Amino acid sequence: VQLQASGGGLVQAGGSLTLSCAASGRTDSRNTVGWFRQAPGKEREFVAAISRSGGSTHYADSVKGRFTNSGDNDKNTVFLQMNSLKFEDTAVYYCAAKQTFFILTQPMAYDYWGQGTLVTVSS
Repeated sequence: VQLQASGGGLVQAGGSLTLSCAASGRTDSRNTVGWFRQAPGKEREFVAAISRSGGSTHYADSVKGRFTNSGDNDKNTVFLQMNSLKFEDTAVYYCAAKQTFFILTQPMAYDYWGQGTLVTVSS
């Protein structure tokens, strides 16, 4: 399984960005796709996750109501729409995948990781 995150960039506070995670490889190995982020000097933290069917989603409290996770199975791509961005959303964002359908928030639960994409929110 290979994952490639893209879509990061520089945006002003209050603005929006959409991240994409393009996946390839066995579909049964990526039944859940999660988004994590890591700011300088901080631990990697859970942001959002979605099941491959799209029937289940989960968000960290810090992004709930502002971020939306969606998937396009035909294109093997998961999207993270980020609205009302705040300075504290600045981080490197990673997408990750795991085989099981249960949505989990711990990074160690995920088997496959893409490279990160940097999101910088200016205040």
